[in-house]
Amino acid sequence: MDQDFQKPKQMERSFGKMKSILILYSYHHHNTEKIATAIAQVLSADIILPKDVNPESIQDYDLVGFGSGIYSAKHDESLLKLADRLPEVNNKDAFIFSTAGITGKSKISKDHSTLKDKLESKGYTIIDEFQCKGFNTNSFLRLFGGMNKGRPNIEDLKRAEEFAKSMILDS
Repeated sequence: MDQDFQKPKQMERSFGKMKSILILYSYHHHNTEKIATAIAQVLSADIILPKDVNPESIQDYDLVGFGSGIYSAKHDESLLKLADRLPEVNNKDAFIFSTAGITGKSKISKDHSTLKDKLESKGYTIIDEFQCKGFNTNSFLRLFGGMNKGRPNIEDLKRAEEFAKSMILDS
């Protein structure tokens, strides 16, 4: 299995016609938006910005995805603040996704931990997580043309689609 991709547990799902939403914050290079679009196409999911989410309306969905780029080892602040505002739920299925300059199994665990802890404390069950490299021109990197130019690439998008398909295997 690729180092960039972590699949902590395989769970069989039987959602039938599952209603899904992806809450996404992506700016600058739109790395995470590209991944969200690939996932949303497979899930037939809506994509919405954290600032446009009515926290109560999340309960209308069977599966909720939360994603952004990684900034200083955590998701964007707007996504973390939304997680704080979410009402308590009872084992609602969710997944977390991100793009980052540096990726790997231990990195995804660290990068996703703040958001994951917030969601789990609200009663969400994190059924899976996805991370891939994204083009990064933060800080001094812009002086050298950035890192991971061209990422996410076609292979990353295919992996995102496979990730989404794995969540609906038994639909």
